[in-house]
Amino acid sequence: MSESDDVVDVSLSDDERFLLDRGLVEWSGPARSSEAMAIAIGFSSVEELITEGHRIADALANKRPLTRNDWTRALLATEVVFASDVLGSGHDWATTTGLDDASTLALLRAVQLRLADIIVRP
Repeated sequence: MSESDDVVDVSLSDDERFLLDRGLVEWSGPARSSEAMAIAIGFSSVEELITEGHRIADALANKRPLTRNDWTRALLATEVVFASDVLGSGHDWATTTGLDDASTLALLRAVQLRLADIIVRP
């Protein structure tokens, strides 16, 4: 088992978990990933981004621990889907998630700090 498969329980607020949840679920909503983007985020395909994204989102919502790889994919998927108007939700983010840009950015920075020692870097 590699280090990226280590299961880690991270203490996140409900709002922080909701942010990551939406960051994953948006890929099956207004966001449309390319195969290349899905792979760059850490999934094998768009199909896996959606199916595994929903599995990870469910674990987040139910406060279950995730592998370091899953934490990494959740964070990266959220960063891209929030910011990109080309592939992600971009300007639609606030409408589809209920999170305005300022709140999202504050939550995202908090999550980035909490996950800094957890995420798997290439």
